[in-house]
Order: sequence, then structure tokens, then C-alpha cells
Amino acid sequence: MSGSLKTLLLRGLLAGLIAGLLAGTVGFIVGEPKVDAAIAIEEAQSTGDGGHSHGDEEEPLVSREGQKFGEFLALGLTGLALGAILAAAANVARRHTNLPGPKLALGLAAGGWLAITAVPFFKYPANPPAVGDPETINDRTWLWVAVVLLGFAAVGIGVYVYKLLRGQLETVRLIGAVAAFVAIVAVGYIALPGVNEVTADFPATLLWEFRVSSLTVTTTLWVALGLAFAALTEFAGRKQAVEINGGAR
Repeated sequence: MSGSLKTLLLRGLLAGLIAGLLAGTVGFIVGEPKVDAAIAIEEAQSTGDGGHSHGDEEEPLVSREGQKFGEFLALGLTGLALGAILAAAANVARRHTNLPGPKLALGLAAGGWLAITAVPFFKYPANPPAVGDPETINDRTWLWVAVVLLGFAAVGIGVYVYKLLRGQLETVRLIGAVAAFVAIVAVGYIALPGVNEVTADFPATLLWEFRVSSLTVTTTLWVALGLAFAALTEFAGRKQAVEINGGAR
């Protein structure tokens, strides 16, 4: 992967912006209807518990339309941040691997998805607005941070085992890396406490659909980020090769 750190950062920011906007579009299509349904359930429950009509409740600080626009903004900023982090990671990783730039970009994006999305999701899946005790939000935030660190540790150890088995058959190296990753994640899952604040009366189908849509949005973000960064890297490499060949003539 060629280019200075500044070039990689600009490439990562552009890839991140593309990924964020694409993820926001997916979230608007598949996620927002689930959020609206969960909010409707929450409002119905609060009306039934308190005996107040919807008109008696205070208006939210940000309207639903504003929140939907905010999702594009939030995912766009998240994409920019992740793109910058991916570029910085690529700048360091390219000194320790012979992988071509596009494959390195895809590999780093896959590792980020595993650590930040997949590992946390299967331990602490996302919940819709109507689920969760506001008083436990700090505890749940720290648990999420802990499981993300677990994800990074598992990915790092998996890569280490893969390199440690250099000289072995490729399948043996992959099996060893996957086994190490799974073992670390399993130990972490057992050590971390469980969190289940879903009430029995919340529709299971809506809960499942919300979680799947949440996973779809974050996966879209990482897949688009990896593909966009890889494509921009390949394009830059070909452009540089053409310039070198043209100059050689």
C-alpha cells in the first residue's frame, strides 16, 4: 500500500464518508420503521401506566424527522472517524505485511467489523427505544466498552497465532487463528455478566427485527468502508503505475 500518511488519511476519510452515507440510507430504509414501531409501543405503555394521553406529554427536544436526519449525520461522522482510524492502522500494518493494498484494506475492515460489531453484538445486542432501564445506561456502556476490548484482543491474538504458524499449511494457520479467536471470545463471554432488560410483554418479532436491522446497518458501514478504501487504494496504485510507465518511455 503506497502513499504517505496524509494520502492514506484523505483516502480513509473519503471512504468513510461514502460508507457512512450508504449505511445511513440502509438505516433509514430498514431500521427507522422498527424504531417507529418501538416508540409507538413505548408511548402506548406510558399512556396505559400513567393514564395520560399523548397530548399531555412533553414534546421531545428533537422531532422524529430530525432524528432521522441525525442518523445520516451520525453515521457520516462515524464513517469519517472509522475511515481515519482504518487509514492509520493501514499505515502501521503495511510495514509488517506483504499483502497488497486492497487486500490489506479489506482485512483491516474485516478485523474492525469483528472487534467492534460482531463480538459485541452477540453478547450485548442492540435494543429498541422501549427496552432498557435508564438507570443502568452507564453500566451497560462500560460493559459495551469491555466487550469491544475483548473483540480487539481476540482479533489480535488470532492474527498472532496465524503468524506464529508460519510455514504450516494455510488451512492449519487459518484453523489455528479461528480457534484462538473463538477461545478468547468464549472466555470473555463467560466472564462478562449478562444483561437482559427486555420485558416479557415486548413483541419478540419486533425485537428480533430491530436487532437484525441494527446489525445490517453497522455491517453495511464496515463492508462499504473496506470496499471503498480498497477500491481507492487500487485506483491510486494503477494511476501511479501508469505515471511511472509513461515517464519511463
